[in-house]
Amino acid sequence: MKPSTDCLTYLKLAAVSMIWGGTFVAGRYLSGAVDPLLAASLRFVLASVALLLFMAFARIPLARPNLPQLGRLALLGFFGIFFYNLCFFYGLQYIGASRASLIVALNPAVIGLSSCLLFKERLGPGKALGIALCLAGAAVVIVKRDPLGLQGATDAWRGDLLIAGCVAGWGIYSLGARTLNQSLGPLQTVTWSVLLGTLMLTATTLLSGRLTLVALNAIHLPQLYSLLYLGVLGSALAYIGYYDGIRRIGATRSGVFIALNPLTAVICGAVLLDEPFTVPMLLGGAVILAGIYLCNKPLAPVRGMGI
Repeated sequence: MKPSTDCLTYLKLAAVSMIWGGTFVAGRYLSGAVDPLLAASLRFVLASVALLLFMAFARIPLARPNLPQLGRLALLGFFGIFFYNLCFFYGLQYIGASRASLIVALNPAVIGLSSCLLFKERLGPGKALGIALCLAGAAVVIVKRDPLGLQGATDAWRGDLLIAGCVAGWGIYSLGARTLNQSLGPLQTVTWSVLLGTLMLTATTLLSGRLTLVALNAIHLPQLYSLLYLGVLGSALAYIGYYDGIRRIGATRSGVFIALNPLTAVICGAVLLDEPFTVPMLLGGAVILAGIYLCNKPLAPVRGMGI
């Protein structure tokens, strides 16, 4: 891959991480006003509409996957959309966004180790050190940003367990599209997985009696803005960018960008909300960037072979 293409991929993944940095705040804001199952369903109904509209305007037909592909897409829809978002919205009922983002910062390590074990992807000392630096930097940023937010109530373990479920679900979603990304492409893979996951969420919401006119009428403009952010930006566009990154540079190298989530949340808070941005946060951010660099640093060519 050309260096310029690599740079574009890195910028795209950084932008995706910036978008995801705000999803915890939006999700936490919704958690007190909208039922978690209903919020998850509405988020992905909006994401599905956005994806289908994009494909219609771009005149890209929806692919017809064969039966084995459809089975794998349903698996992605279950773990990456249905399971992940139930864990996400219910987890944020018990713990704050800072504590949740600290647990989700484990994603690069989980994806890297799983890629190594399942697909024999090389995880050399540089990548291992890079993942460790990402985890350490994310921890520093989150702790310095909101140390009290890491404290939990007596039942905070429920939230911790649920957000850990997010990490597991996202790991499967990241690694499970290995062949689909090549055969169908990122856009088709994301669209089908989102559509199938939305169907699962909506059916569960209907069967549980959570989708009612009373519940919908209780959603006001601020909650609608949060849902639009989560659905259109945080799901439709960000998922496509992330899967395209996986297709181009692999799951491990793409996954480390998730460590940028807390850093971008802190920067947005400083710029938009006039929140303090301290020296330890700045150092934590530098450590994260160093970790991402190490994970994405090209391997040295073997002596005696052409580049």
